[in-house]
Amino acid sequence: MLKEVAVPLLLLVCIIAAMASDPDPVMDFCIAKSPENVFNCKNSSAATIEDFTFSGIKSSGNFKKTGFSSVSVNSNVFPGLNTLGVSFVRADFDVGGINVPHYHPRATEVAFVLEGKIYSGFVDTKNKVYAKVLEKGEVMVIPRGMLHFQLNVGDGPATILGSFDSQNPGLMRIPNAVFGSDIKVELLEKVFGLNSKELAKLKKKFSS
Repeated sequence: MLKEVAVPLLLLVCIIAAMASDPDPVMDFCIAKSPENVFNCKNSSAATIEDFTFSGIKSSGNFKKTGFSSVSVNSNVFPGLNTLGVSFVRADFDVGGINVPHYHPRATEVAFVLEGKIYSGFVDTKNKVYAKVLEKGEVMVIPRGMLHFQLNVGDGPATILGSFDSQNPGLMRIPNAVFGSDIKVELLEKVFGLNSKELAKLKKKFSS
């Protein structure tokens, strides 16, 4: 009886795991004709080396206004990544700069500290925090869908390079999702114990 249950269960787990990942490519590469339809590929003979190289993150972003800047590198800006199931990001921090709590619903992230000292961590579904200060050359893995955050705790600017196992990892910033969306004000007042004036200030700050 146990064997009869275990085999279908194992098969189901494998199917779910396969469905949860980006699909495997069926061609050498696919340079999309347009970002709107990533599976409509150019003829391979029309591809050039420029499709497979990217120079948009050689320099740090402008973080002086907010203390934080990020540049996402996906197939929209780097055509050679299309259908390969990967993407990445460069994040730059001023002293004290913060990458607010957020999560990527479709990807695990590997974060590499290129420069500086970053307090980095994530929270699991039991609300346990896994966090430490990472220094230059150190790496942290952030499991798929886990809420995570970073703070520059060094004396100078810091930079992280993050890689994702998805072409489109998705991004949900918690403050923006909560206070920058159309969630009813009455609900937010009750959940956070805020008055209308305090809430209006937060909504103005985090609205897109």
